[in-house]
Amino acid sequence: MADLNKVILMGHMTADPELKQTTSGISVCSFSIGVNRRYSKADQGQQSVDFINIVSWRQQAEFVSRYFKKGSSIIVCGSLQTRNWTDNQGQKRYVTEVVADEVSFGAPAASSQNSSEAKPQGQSYTPQAYGTPSFGTAENSNFEEIPGDESLPF
Repeated sequence: MADLNKVILMGHMTADPELKQTTSGISVCSFSIGVNRRYSKADQGQQSVDFINIVSWRQQAEFVSRYFKKGSSIIVCGSLQTRNWTDNQGQKRYVTEVVADEVSFGAPAASSQNSSEAKPQGQSYTPQAYGTPSFGTAENSNFEEIPGDESLPF
């Protein structure tokens, strides 16, 4: 059986991204996003949020640091990674994070609202160019009638 490690997340930046350089000059950007859970407990009255740590490298890191800030909507595709180390006090530390392969813009804040909240009920806008089509007789039509299938070239 083949292994699979793929993560796709869409959420909002919890803070401004932090861009650093490794000693060899490679850009690395660390940030976290808040992702709403698909369910919430009715008695709490608010939605649960997971906070996910993300790390991106090289051009992706520079892209994130340049175009995203706290509150920005973001889509991240990558893989889950766990690493460990020993800190200065000799304690073993672990961290689980998503290593971003792809990062893109999410929906703007205004369009992420519910469509029912975005416009009043019962009202809609239809441009005149897309009005209700009128069906007329063949004399009023701009279409040419083809007599039969035998005259088609294929």
